[in-house]
Amino acid sequence: MIIKGNILNVFTDEIYPAEIKIEHGIIQSIKEVNKFFSDIIVPGFIDSHIHIESTQLTPSRFAEIALRHGTTSAIIDPQKIANVMGINGIEYLIRDAKYSPLNYYFTAPPCIKANEFETNGATLKTSDVEYLLKRKEFVALGEVKDKKGVIEKDNDIISKIKLAHKFKKPIDGKCDNLKDYDLQQYARWGISTDHECRSRRDVEEIKRVGIKAMITEGSYTKTLEEFVHSECDFMVSDTINSEDLIDGHINLMLRKAVDLGMDPFDAIKLVTINPAQHYNINAGCIAPGRKADLVFIDNLSNFNVKRVIINGNTIFKKQKLLYRANPKEMENTINIKQMKPDEFNVKVKDPAQKSAVVNVIKIRNADKYTTKTTAKLNVEKSNIIPSVFEDILKVSVIDRYGQNTIANGFIKGFGIKNGAIATSVSCDCNNIVAVGTNSDYMADAVNKLHENKGGFVAVSNKETVDFPLAIAGLMSMDPASKVAKKSEHIHDFIKSMGCKLQNVFTTLSNITNVDFAEYNMTNMGLFDVKAGKLIDIVK
Repeated sequence: MIIKGNILNVFTDEIYPAEIKIEHGIIQSIKEVNKFFSDIIVPGFIDSHIHIESTQLTPSRFAEIALRHGTTSAIIDPQKIANVMGINGIEYLIRDAKYSPLNYYFTAPPCIKANEFETNGATLKTSDVEYLLKRKEFVALGEVKDKKGVIEKDNDIISKIKLAHKFKKPIDGKCDNLKDYDLQQYARWGISTDHECRSRRDVEEIKRVGIKAMITEGSYTKTLEEFVHSECDFMVSDTINSEDLIDGHINLMLRKAVDLGMDPFDAIKLVTINPAQHYNINAGCIAPGRKADLVFIDNLSNFNVKRVIINGNTIFKKQKLLYRANPKEMENTINIKQMKPDEFNVKVKDPAQKSAVVNVIKIRNADKYTTKTTAKLNVEKSNIIPSVFEDILKVSVIDRYGQNTIANGFIKGFGIKNGAIATSVSCDCNNIVAVGTNSDYMADAVNKLHENKGGFVAVSNKETVDFPLAIAGLMSMDPASKVAKKSEHIHDFIKSMGCKLQNVFTTLSNITNVDFAEYNMTNMGLFDVKAGKLIDIVK
């Protein structure tokens, strides 16, 4: 098989016309020719750090849309589904990925349930991580979130890091908020990447200790504009939703990078040769012996994808995708009982009490971070009543793994006037989170979520709108276009309920993240992040 075009060489920063000879999916030789071609052939794009669950798509469904945008390889960190189902969840992703032509690689999650303040569905023991790292699909140890454990040399996390060294596989990191001595103690274990930099100073600090920096340009975290002229090594999506994927993936990152002034050759290296070399993937360049993963683009400004070849086979051409996914069903992972309204109430001990001062989680508008405040609320029949007028609503986190625990509190910033919303997607353990104006709506929303095997639900006095995610309560079997429409519809409906948050379900999900901010909530109670402990709702 001979492919002709103007090839981009990531080693010499050249573009020249050539013929590429391909046999059995591998580039055999490249012959420069004296002929002009209209297209530029670049190496297939690699997303080197993505949580596939954030797309709400299975790997085979993700491939249907990502291939159109020139993505030929993706490295999945499956920590979200691992928190729900452990090895069984990871195996589901691997099986589903095999149905697609897109090259999928995985990292072995070392930090399933990185704290003791919430309930999750599974754990990965050191032996499990060893089992995964032995496999060819696994190219690295996943992001090491247990920073304290690394610094204090906790045996569990250190034993997993040592396994990565044993199998000569890199270690992904998560260096947010680490400085000076702590950063050095974290880096000394050979942790090699970080995708949490938020400033150029962060980039400088991690690179000084030998950690490679990732530009994150997903749906919620966008650092490309800040780092366009920094010495970063990779460009990744981390988390990206289906609505954004419809418009583009890495091709849009490249377009934006060049628009912001990055040299196009440098930009392309961030998503081709750099990750290929770091993760030891046979891709990332157009050279003899490499996989024939090729993308035809119009130019180095627009990066419009015209044709995609994977392993020597044309997968996308003339706006037609020559592949269709067929994902398989999964058992219900939402293990809760039928919820009653009274279970969502916050009570006082004294039945004669008429008011109570409570600790309140406060959401910054259009932000995933929280702060803390207090409020004086009325009490009726021992139940503390939320104040919709002051935008102080009820918030609940329900264990989804059969232990039937629930924690109730109060939250400010959602703006909902009448109704409730609920989701089975949350950090890190994916317990159910609900916010609402009263307990009846919250019970209705959570029970509908159970019926749907997970996803998103919004209930108002007018109607109920749902967005089922039946695969581990995280992903849908539907194609990206249908998922995007459902997501857009429920977001529009929630806006009609009075909510003005830009990414309402991202905010809802992060309520359970005990790694940052001031106040958060888990199924065990209200968590004071700075104090590192659970605290009472009623002061």
